[in-house]
Amino acid sequence: MADVNNPGLNLLFLRDEELRQGIELLFFAYRDFTAEPDAILAKYDFGRAHHRVIYFTGRSPGMTVGELLGILRITKQSLSRVLGQLLKQGFIQQKTGSRDRRQRLLYLTEKGAELERQLSAEQRARIARAYRAAGAQAVEGFRKVMLGIIGREEDRRRFASKAGAAPGIAKPGQGTGTQG
Repeated sequence: MADVNNPGLNLLFLRDEELRQGIELLFFAYRDFTAEPDAILAKYDFGRAHHRVIYFTGRSPGMTVGELLGILRITKQSLSRVLGQLLKQGFIQQKTGSRDRRQRLLYLTEKGAELERQLSAEQRARIARAYRAAGAQAVEGFRKVMLGIIGREEDRRRFASKAGAAPGIAKPGQGTGTQG
């Protein structure tokens, strides 16, 4: 196998055609990755923003609205519309913070957890199939590429894993090397 750390190596994968192919691979992969969840969401008259809110609320129960805004990087107005629908239809519940009564903490209801399971089931299976077919070294390479594409250091830190721990969504100040 070629050593990509060798400075004398001809990095053919950095040619314009290879970079354009990478862009197209992302487009096609995202299209197929979102196809089944989109069909499920359509039954509820929901969109991808609803999916993201449900996913991240389920991934980090008790997150604040502010933390969710930080992850999604959407306007408060956009989140308010989506979150309002999810609250009204019983997919998410909102609780007041015990230390700060101004905080609104978000949790999936049982109905919301079931929808999240449906939305993520095929996505998890799709990723598992791809990971198995690619092998551990390719999976680590993919992870490095994806982390390299993420623009904000704060967002990349969410995936910093402690020795032996699986990477995942960490709340601010938990496993990110920051104080929160």
